[in-house]
Formats: sequence, C-alpha cells, structure tokens
Amino acid sequence: MTTAEKPYLDRVFAASSTEESRRLYDEWAATYDSDMQKHDFTAPRLVAEGVARGLKLNHLHRDPSQVLKGLRIVDAGCGTGAVGNELAKMGAEDIDGLDISESMLKVARKSGVYKDLKIADLTKKLKFEDGEYDSLVCCGTFTHGHLGPEPLAEFLRIVKSGGVVVATVLDSHWVEKGFEAEAERLAKAGVCDIVENKVHQYRKDAGGGRILILRSI
Repeated sequence: MTTAEKPYLDRVFAASSTEESRRLYDEWAATYDSDMQKHDFTAPRLVAEGVARGLKLNHLHRDPSQVLKGLRIVDAGCGTGAVGNELAKMGAEDIDGLDISESMLKVARKSGVYKDLKIADLTKKLKFEDGEYDSLVCCGTFTHGHLGPEPLAEFLRIVKSGGVVVATVLDSHWVEKGFEAEAERLAKAGVCDIVENKVHQYRKDAGGGRILILRSI
C-alpha cells in the first residue's frame, strides 16, 4: 500500500508538520464525517457533555436541549463541526470555530451552528482577549501527529475565570508527551484546577483517550 492509499486517519497521525496536516485535512474534508462514523467516534458528544459537567450546569436545567444556552464557546480545531453540532444540541447558540484547514471550515460552515469560523494555527497565540469565552473545547487535536500540551496555557488564557477548557487527549500521550506534567504545572501555578481527566473509549478499535477538564482560575 502506498502512502496515498493509506486511510486519511493514518496519514494525519503520521504528519510531521503543520503544513502537512493542513494539506491532508483539506484533502480529507469531503469524506471526513462519513469516515469517522465508521470508527464510532463519540468524542464530540463526550466533550460537549464535559462542558456542562465542568460548569456544573446539569442540575440547573431539566431540559437537556437548553443546558448550554447563553454560553460563549470556542471550538479549537473544529474540523467539520462535529463538536459544534453536539454543543448546539445542548442549547449553545454562540459558538466560534478555529481550524487550520479552510476546506474543513467550509464543511463546518454548512452546519449552521457556528457564529464565526476562522483559520488558526493552534500552536500560536490566539487573537482573542483574556477571558473572552465561557468555555473552549478541543477534540481530536491532542493526538498522533498533532499538538503537544503547550497550547493548554493559551487555551486557558482566553477562558474567563470559572470557565472550562474541555479537551480530548490520547491516553498514550498523557504521560509520555507531557500532558499530565503541563496540567499539574498550570494547576500549581494557580492558573487552573484539574476537574477531570478520565479515560473513555471514544473510538472503535483504538486505545482509550482522556477527557480533560480544566477550570480557569
């Protein structure tokens, strides 16, 4: 099997640069959603539920379709919009999306759930004010061939005090790639509290991943 014949999931996991990731996601955008459905990828729903859990909103709303209503949320690495769709199902109406791939953003735009969508490199400083959002979600970017733990501090910067960052982290990367150490460093520095870092099986035929919830201080 040539490199070009390998599934896109394998190829993006093997990406060695931001530019390579951008190119592969641009190519993959048209079939991304149908491809991920084959893997029973439940992380987007788990991340959306993590926002409500982290903000302790579940007990305030009897109607599950209104739990996230009134919140301002940014979806970092939004891809085609899977997390945005799950957030919208729970009442979120003010969602912005960031992604490195213009083709992915075009698909996300069709969902109609995002207020604003922008190209962004998540390894760089984000063009938002401190505390601009109630929550930042990041699903599927802390994995093979993607981001290390360095963006966590920047993610927390743009979330208001008491707000939450909810992210998936590949379990094998939790210790090996320094995510545990960075989360603990930020907590000790008084930047955040670690609310949750439980392992979930959110992709069929793959190792577990953590749902990390950090509450900004």
